[in-house]
Amino acid sequence: MEGSMLTKVVLPVALFVVMLGMGLSLAVTDFKRVGTNPKGILVGLSCQMLMLPALGIVTAVSLGMSPLLSAGLLILCLCPGGVTSNLFCYLAKGNVALSITLTAVVSLITPFSIPVLADWGMAYFLGEGRTIQLPLMRTIITLIAITVLPVGLGMLIKQKRGPLAKRAETPVKVLSMVLLFVIIAGIVRQNWDKLPDFFAQTGIAVVLLNIGTMVIGYFVGRIVALDRKDSIAIGVEVGIQNGTTALFITSTLLADPILSIPAATYSLVMFVTGAAYSYIFQRQSASST
Repeated sequence: MEGSMLTKVVLPVALFVVMLGMGLSLAVTDFKRVGTNPKGILVGLSCQMLMLPALGIVTAVSLGMSPLLSAGLLILCLCPGGVTSNLFCYLAKGNVALSITLTAVVSLITPFSIPVLADWGMAYFLGEGRTIQLPLMRTIITLIAITVLPVGLGMLIKQKRGPLAKRAETPVKVLSMVLLFVIIAGIVRQNWDKLPDFFAQTGIAVVLLNIGTMVIGYFVGRIVALDRKDSIAIGVEVGIQNGTTALFITSTLLADPILSIPAATYSLVMFVTGAAYSYIFQRQSASST
């Protein structure tokens, strides 16, 4: 598969499908929960929008990652959660409603926050003389078109054609996972000779960040007196990001394969760590009943 085909066609389609699948599982009531559980929403948003990017910067600097890989890691940290985080929250016996609401709210914020913060991050890591630029308005418009609009379309289908949405929800999610693996395989193929070095530089960072944010997110929830289910949901939302969005930004909008390496590595790692997180809390829930 040619690189241009992968980044210009497959990746945007994959992200659209992922967000459409999310919309098929959402309803207006999911957004109304912001008023019924403001503390959980506020803590989750603070952890995801503030703590996660800060930990990403600390991780990149502490491990001495290259400027491009550091910028790629930060872009990953700026992305919202996704349907995968909602699935892991369900398996971990967390508050799925809170997880879905956080995913929905953050997905509406990030088309505006990612372009600004990602551009700042690239200036920080690459220097003001960098040759890679993220066009602000084009990025905002593109992210709205490829993330917010399909979510709205999915919600509309669910509202107007409920049975159809229910039947389509699982196939759409499966298709999104297949497309994600196709994208990762394409990136691996393009950078095969450089993979050992990339994994040496990003593997430890991604694993530490992924596990660390899930654990910290959970304990932040407990420290501020949220119940166990809410804390599990926050841990998942902070630790599991939408890797497809990060791949779209780095591979399609910025067109830099090195920037995409952290997101590609993460997209594989998160299934293992997310499953482990879910298994631990599922076992704890079973033993306490």
